[in-house]
Amino acid sequence: MSAKSVSVLPSPKTSVVQQPNISIPPLVGASLEELTGWVQQQGQPAYRGKQLHEWIYQKGVRSLSDISVFSKQWRAEVAEIPIGRSNIHYRSVASDGTVKYLLQLSDNQIIECVGIPAEKRLTVCVSTQVGCPMACDFCATGKEGYKRNLGRHEIVDQVLTVQEDFQQRVSHVVFMGMGEPLLNTDHVIGSVKSLNQDVGIGQRNLTVSTVGIRDRIRHLAQHQLQVTLAVSLHASNQALREQLIPSARSYPIEDLLTECREYVKITGRRVTFEYILLAGVNDLPEHALELAQRLRGFQSHVNLIPYNPITEADYKRPNENRILAFVKVLKLQQIAVSVRYSRGLEADAACGQLRAKKNPDINFP
Repeated sequence: MSAKSVSVLPSPKTSVVQQPNISIPPLVGASLEELTGWVQQQGQPAYRGKQLHEWIYQKGVRSLSDISVFSKQWRAEVAEIPIGRSNIHYRSVASDGTVKYLLQLSDNQIIECVGIPAEKRLTVCVSTQVGCPMACDFCATGKEGYKRNLGRHEIVDQVLTVQEDFQQRVSHVVFMGMGEPLLNTDHVIGSVKSLNQDVGIGQRNLTVSTVGIRDRIRHLAQHQLQVTLAVSLHASNQALREQLIPSARSYPIEDLLTECREYVKITGRRVTFEYILLAGVNDLPEHALELAQRLRGFQSHVNLIPYNPITEADYKRPNENRILAFVKVLKLQQIAVSVRYSRGLEADAACGQLRAKKNPDINFP
């Protein structure tokens, strides 16, 4: 899939909301009900489903052959059935405690996820695709192209992996890693429900980010999730947005904002607008004023992100005075705003820096 193909994606139907029919195995991401049905299909009693659910989500088992409460005979029979866990092939720790993981999937594809510890919380930034088709000009993932969507199990596995490595319960998850979540809607919604119901993370602690795909925000709203929607705006006008985000050529900013307003009306949840500040590009006071005019009267919050440099692009981070001036204009216009300084910069784990980059000290297949 190329960036151009994004503009001709069919619009999803929004009149009917259905749980995607995702077959198992792999077993990670499956609900208690699904696991119970699966064990019964294998000729096992229904209570084995609850045991399996506990071993996957509480004990972090990686092979059915390791579930000691199952009979030896059945363990031997199902030993090769995949649970759906990935392998950590590289782990990079920043001085602030942020950990970036390169995870190798069953088909040898490489994705990244990030564990971000803070006082009394642990956030995981998860990927939803191998690569990304959106090709945003300032993003490392977009420079590497798109390979495929991640399955529900591959998204949930990232959270389980970080939780195990930190030996701490994950409290928050942001769908802001590699890929465009709303181009993988079924598996993203499936993973949201699993993270909530199976892993035990409140939906209000889950954030789904999107650059904006026509009709997909409206489609997401129909599911009535309590997640936070974060829209990557990054520009105050259409011309500038097209310069930074190729797909914006087929999805005007006013159409995007109209859909966001519908999302607020349907869900009652405000929208967060992500805005990466690029020195001399979109960080001028006139840009802030233009942004404020577009968002006036909107149940929203602007999250400013000073640019995190990547080797693949020549953009620069604005200085502190320029950042504060932008904030001041928005506040004077009664726009809710905050500045998010990304964690994990020296480990290339910050916003916009994720790439399936293979560490030179490791030989990947």
